[in-house]
Amino acid sequence: MVDKYLVIGNPIAHSKSPFIHQRFAKESKQLLSYDKALVAIDEFESFIEAFQHQGGKGCNITVPFKEHAYALSQILTPRAKAAGAVNTLIFNDDGTITGDNTDGQGLVEDLLANNVVLSHKRILIIGAGGAARGSIVPILEQNPASITITNRTIEKAQQLVSQFDNEKVQGQSLKELTSTYDVIINSTSASLSNQLPDIASEVIAHASCCYDMAYGNQPTCFINWAKELGVKTTIDGLGMLVGQAAESFRLWRGVKPETAQILHQMRSTL
Repeated sequence: MVDKYLVIGNPIAHSKSPFIHQRFAKESKQLLSYDKALVAIDEFESFIEAFQHQGGKGCNITVPFKEHAYALSQILTPRAKAAGAVNTLIFNDDGTITGDNTDGQGLVEDLLANNVVLSHKRILIIGAGGAARGSIVPILEQNPASITITNRTIEKAQQLVSQFDNEKVQGQSLKELTSTYDVIINSTSASLSNQLPDIASEVIAHASCCYDMAYGNQPTCFINWAKELGVKTTIDGLGMLVGQAAESFRLWRGVKPETAQILHQMRSTL
């Protein structure tokens, strides 16, 4: 019997996860099926229960269900607890569900694959939502000098900082950013509506790397802005998407697939 996996969201038609995981399965010679499911907002829990009962092995979770998946999980990994959200469900043999969050791992692996050093570097994360939350633990594991979280509302940034008992993690308002940072990560969805964060150009210009979690068939406005300001390394979020999928695949199958080839394929089809 073929092991079954799903990605669940609402909307879900745009999801590239089935393409990615089917390629991973083919490359690693794993026999499995991976599909996508559109689930009504109030039917998430019952859908998961039914899929698990039917022999499903695991799910990826996307908007708007990551907090639902967190609440549903009986076992949470440290990075899922830190993120307050789950994007990967693992159905255990004893009937329990483990929730994990692989988004931040995907980000870090993409940065490292692009030869971006995080150790002893000053990191700035723009935005204090779920994407930022999920990134902090994996970045801390790289031993940065500091992680500064900045947000349109400083209260939200400070609230996020308070969740981490770590002196390296600090909050700062957008208007008060004066320090220089080595790596700047835009975790907001602003680029999807062609908007830039309200940050002084000098802050961006001093960075050696700018990373935008958004991606498209053309460089995002944030990437273009960083390039115009002379930033040496600019990276969009497509590699993060593939990286988080590879980590989910490893959790389920015990095999970590190679990502470079599929990332190249996806880049050429955007």
